[in-house]
Amino acid sequence: MNPRESAAFIASIAQDVKIDPLGIQNVAKEIVRAVECEEFKPNNLYIHSYPLPIDGEPASIEWLFVADVLNFSFWQLQEDQHYTVELKGIKYTGYMALCAALTKALEVNKEFFLCAGIPITTSTFYANITADDITKIFASATQPIPLPEDRLKNLQEAGKVLNDKFGGSFCNCVKQANQSAQQLLTIIVDNFPCFRDEAIIGGKTVSLYKRAQILVADIWGLFKGEGLGKFDDIDTITMFADYRVPQTLIKFGALQYTERLYELLNKNHLFENGDREEVEIRGCSIHAVELIRDEIEKNHRTTVLDAANLKLNSSMIDFFLWEYRRRFAKELARIPYHKCRCIFY
Repeated sequence: MNPRESAAFIASIAQDVKIDPLGIQNVAKEIVRAVECEEFKPNNLYIHSYPLPIDGEPASIEWLFVADVLNFSFWQLQEDQHYTVELKGIKYTGYMALCAALTKALEVNKEFFLCAGIPITTSTFYANITADDITKIFASATQPIPLPEDRLKNLQEAGKVLNDKFGGSFCNCVKQANQSAQQLLTIIVDNFPCFRDEAIIGGKTVSLYKRAQILVADIWGLFKGEGLGKFDDIDTITMFADYRVPQTLIKFGALQYTERLYELLNKNHLFENGDREEVEIRGCSIHAVELIRDEIEKNHRTTVLDAANLKLNSSMIDFFLWEYRRRFAKELARIPYHKCRCIFY
């Protein structure tokens, strides 16, 4: 099953996570309110504010690919402790710190030693990257980056696949997809094992594909849906199931947890990837966003959305929920999130 079908199935059998229709309406209303007062401008929302070294060129696709090969597991047990990287006077944390580290690696030597930076986005380099390289490139002023051995393995594996099958360039994967988000998604998960985010629940194999889908959406966003970023079926991409967006869904009542699950979360229980509770949280989050999207389209069309001829797809809604959690981090810190050390999110 694809992520949308998988999410609907997971929600139908979930034991510890439920979706509340009133909460779905609450989120839809909040998104529309934010659009109307221009707090949220989805017509300009094409990409996270990444510290990209190159914007809108094929080389930036190679940067995005490496970023999403490594886009996982940035949480810390303490809310005030973060993996942190400073770039050009700005301190970035979490995933954005990793993005800053990539750009810093490409630029820092050029700036200070008048020679080329570390070619971290070149497949021939990262196919043979070493543990020492990982330590150097992803150095932090605070907490070390989690799972460095897995990041090393992912980069080596991805580089080898690109070199062996795609001429050393992820752009070739994008071109082979023929402007189809689903075809690119298939190319990614079929050829790069580190993106194969699947689980077994209720006797069925389900797919969640957080990192693979966000890679597709990042390319679409960066190129504003044109050129290499043109995907005729981009609206088939779901939200990107992680450990932060559920906090926003809980806040608005769209998701509800059982007392048993809350007890585990409050104790900082470490879930294994594939545990039933972990799969339920992620799957129900995906399905909740699908329901939010449908609710907006059916019952909350506004003059603002109509004037822009804008359809809010799931990746846009995901961005709103993810950014909401960042904007109100202190308030939402009271809502526990599930913790799982794995390479998929």
